[in-house]
Formats: sequence, C-alpha cells, structure tokens
Amino acid sequence: MRVQAPLRVPPNPRHISVIVFNLACEQRHAFEGWFGSAADMAAQQERGLLACPVCGSSNIEKQLSAPRLNLLPSNSGSGAAPRDATQTHAIMAPEQAQLIDMMRQVLAATENVGQRFPEEARRIHYKEAPARSIRGVASRQEAEALADEGIEVARLPFPVIDQSELN
Repeated sequence: MRVQAPLRVPPNPRHISVIVFNLACEQRHAFEGWFGSAADMAAQQERGLLACPVCGSSNIEKQLSAPRLNLLPSNSGSGAAPRDATQTHAIMAPEQAQLIDMMRQVLAATENVGQRFPEEARRIHYKEAPARSIRGVASRQEAEALADEGIEVARLPFPVIDQSELN
C-alpha cells in the first residue's frame, strides 16, 4: 500500500525527476523519501501522508544530507548521464541498485488497482474477487480499517504516478 499524494509527471515519463530526502521518525528510524519537489514533500507532510515504514509514526523530520552526484567512471570522457539501466546500476551504491530491482519486481508481480485499493483488498479477502497481489493507494484511516478487519497491507516506498498523464 502506498500512502502518498500523486506527483505531477512530465509529459515524457523518461524524464521524471525526483528529489530524495533523508528522513527519520521520532524513533530514529532512518529512511529515504522520493518526491517531485520539496513542496510535494511539505504538502504530503501537512496532509499526514508521510509515515515511517518501520513503525508507522507520522512524526517525520528531514535529516541533513549531502547532495547526490551521479558520476560516470573517469575513463568515460563525458559528463553525460548514464544512457541505460546497466550504466546506472554500475555507478549506484549496491543498496540503491537492490532497491530499484526490488521495486521493479514488485511492480511486475502486482496489479495496480489505484484508488480502488481498499475496496479491492476487501473483495479479495472476503473471496468476492480472485486472489492476486495488488497495489494501490489508501489513506492512513483506510489502511487502519483494513488492518482492523484482518487484511494485511504493507506500505511501499513508490511515488504515485497518475497513469492518465502518461503518453
């Protein structure tokens, strides 16, 4: 389950830019948040949509962090950005590459039901719909209601992309 507001996506999805903030909750659980802008992060925080993926706390603070630079190997002779996923993985920290691979696997293995997530999770739980892995969007209250009914949900650290805005 993702509890995030939709990002504004540029017309060409290959040119999506995100800003990554280091965040931490009051329990000092550190994690990253990916946002379309600093304003997107602030808006999500104001609406109570940011939560610690470990403990669920919504008392989240931005931590100090150094800017991230994507640098090509010195023998490339070019300041250009990597052209494909192989080059990108080669210059990423192993943890980042693993996270991206995990995200791709989850996206490939689940059906996006979007805003219908709470309804569809209930239908699957009560055997009114075929059992399958789904992902979508739910508010904190909807997620809590699902948990109260014994329906297991997990928060995913993915940005929400409005499919209607893609080419």
